[in-house]
Amino acid sequence: MDELKRRINERKFGSWEDLIGGGRRYSYKVEGRHGWAARYVKEVNNIEETLSFYQEIYDDNGKLVEIHEKYPDDNGHKKIIEDKT
Repeated sequence: MDELKRRINERKFGSWEDLIGGGRRYSYKVEGRHGWAARYVKEVNNIEETLSFYQEIYDDNGKLVEIHEKYPDDNGHKKIIEDKT
């Protein structure tokens, strides 16, 4: 494991959870001006190599409404469709 990368990720994101296999999911939240929020999430393997990076968008009620996958491929914004069943 790369201790320097781990310390940098811990400092930058401030919040993380350990994953099965030794990886981690780092995240931090940014509050918007109109009640919306964005949560940035970075998932790494056991040697701190980035596996995925994405942004979650929450509305003013705290409901997840979009996900923007940025890495390994930028797939743009995907709206979360509410299941009304």
